[in-house]
Amino acid sequence: MQWLLGNGKESDRLAWRLQCLAWIGCLGMPMYYVVWTVFFPQQYESLALRLFGVALCVPALFLKRLRWLAQPRTMQVYEFIGVTYVLPFFFSYMFLMNHGSAVWGESLLVALIVLFQFDGWWALASWLCGTLLAAVAFALHGEAAFLASPVVLEQAPIYLFTVAIVSVTRVGRRVLAGEKLAGMAQALAMVSHELRTPLISVAANVRGIERSLKARGQPPAGAAGTVQLDPEDIAVAGAMERIGFEVRHMNQMIDLFLQSAAALNQQLTATEYVSMADVVTHVVERYPFTGQEQRDNVSVVIRGNFWFAGKHELCVVVLLNLLRNALKALQRAGRGKVRIVIDGTRARPRLLVMDSGCGISASQLPHIFERFYSWPPSSGAGIGLSLCRDIVHAWQGRIRCRSRESAWTVFALEFPPTISADRSH
Repeated sequence: MQWLLGNGKESDRLAWRLQCLAWIGCLGMPMYYVVWTVFFPQQYESLALRLFGVALCVPALFLKRLRWLAQPRTMQVYEFIGVTYVLPFFFSYMFLMNHGSAVWGESLLVALIVLFQFDGWWALASWLCGTLLAAVAFALHGEAAFLASPVVLEQAPIYLFTVAIVSVTRVGRRVLAGEKLAGMAQALAMVSHELRTPLISVAANVRGIERSLKARGQPPAGAAGTVQLDPEDIAVAGAMERIGFEVRHMNQMIDLFLQSAAALNQQLTATEYVSMADVVTHVVERYPFTGQEQRDNVSVVIRGNFWFAGKHELCVVVLLNLLRNALKALQRAGRGKVRIVIDGTRARPRLLVMDSGCGISASQLPHIFERFYSWPPSSGAGIGLSLCRDIVHAWQGRIRCRSRESAWTVFALEFPPTISADRSH
């Protein structure tokens, strides 16, 4: 389990799920062979089929070493084949070969519940393919008539009902999550708009006091020179300058919040080609830094600009969230720098956001992209990184994170090869 957590912390959601299923398959296949042959013997068992299932699961344990398997498209195909064999095909085939025994009827039911935890259409396709192949394989044994027997047919309504219930439950969870996101977006937008009014009032009062202080420092009409402000007025002038800066900073933060709230309700599908250098420049120029010192802690390195299929404003939201998290990490650590690297020289161009702040603990890292998860618990609503993941995945990209606690954190955003910088015009 420690090894699994250590590898899972660097994996995206798909790789993490694959590794968990691979461990279950590698351990469960041989273990239950012993259970059903030694302790509770069944009519039919096959060590060869189980060993083939183990062989399918083993490559997923070494995703980091098998580069060909780490490719998103290859991983999706591998996952479909592996899950289809291990769940619907294997359990359906064993159910038929054991002539509908209670043990394998219940086992198949459990397999379907697990299968339909995946995306609905994906799980349905896997179920149909696996069940059809199992029926064909069973028919080749010369017992095709059993497929239409009451023992098999009476199970069909139970399985269909199970699939329907699990699917409805999944839809319900998605609806609740969507409603929660919509509510958070509406609340965020409403609060942000409501903050505008008092900030406008504060800014107007600051300007009025500054004008009054400036007038007090002017000489009377016809007199030469200037009038020196007393120490108290000088202190007030300094306070007004700081308040004015905070007002501007808050207005910029409100703009950031409004952009994030708008992104929650937008379609994420790519509609334009975006220059990564333009996005980074836009974000760094408009980010509400608390001062020049914080701005100096952020550097940008361009190893090669690249263009990708996406949306400019949504990419701005992604980078704003990553930069904000990086600066928070520096604040918690009381030290560090942030480095943004645009690397369009690779086969899959990427953006790196690196900081040498407080880092992320190994126990928290696997959960950072989960919706509504935040650490420390009071640090936010837990939608920033999950929104970043959803946006990047919608553009056929990938976002990963590596970190060492109390040392550094790196977020890597990889994009499909599209348009190079020299062809952008």
